[in-house]
Amino acid sequence: MADDLIRYDLLVQEALRGVVRKVLTDAAREGLAGEHHFYVSFRTEAPGVRMSQALREKYPQDMTIVLQHQFWDLGVTEHSFEVGLSFSGVPERLLVPFDALSGFFDPSVQFGLKFDLTDPSEVTEPDAAPVSLKAGPRGAASEPTEIKPKGTGLAAIGSGVPKVLPAPAAQNGAKAEEPKAPRPAKKDGEGEETGAEVVSLDAFRKKS
Repeated sequence: MADDLIRYDLLVQEALRGVVRKVLTDAAREGLAGEHHFYVSFRTEAPGVRMSQALREKYPQDMTIVLQHQFWDLGVTEHSFEVGLSFSGVPERLLVPFDALSGFFDPSVQFGLKFDLTDPSEVTEPDAAPVSLKAGPRGAASEPTEIKPKGTGLAAIGSGVPKVLPAPAAQNGAKAEEPKAPRPAKKDGEGEETGAEVVSLDAFRKKS
């Protein structure tokens, strides 16, 4: 297979980060619509992430925030978002670049995205794992309760090539025809095997 010089995997990830950017922009401008609320996961060690030292020590690698009740001053730019949150009654302000996102989930409609932040040169197998959410209490800085996404709203983003699906069966309810077993070769009068069927000469005689 030829090398992907266009890097479609990176283009897809960037496009889906744009989905998160649009959703957060609308929420910052108009507030949360209906029952929509968001779990946003990101790498705290990623470049550009700004948070207090206390939070960084508590979450040295990954963190999931909940944008539902206890957040304020949500601001979104082209490359990052900033939000105020309460952690055990202590107000904090976070700045998260979109490049640091590792996951996004809206439990109200069971829609989730997972972003692959691994180095493409280190990837050896396709990453097609679904979004995995750890169980825990809900809150501004807590891991969300495990919710299994339904339908096709879940997109797992990885750097691997998609798996090829098996060919579908015949349409309109028709049963797929099973391959017929090869007919064994018949023997002629001399006992040697031939691949052709022996035809009786009587079939070619004219009727009297």
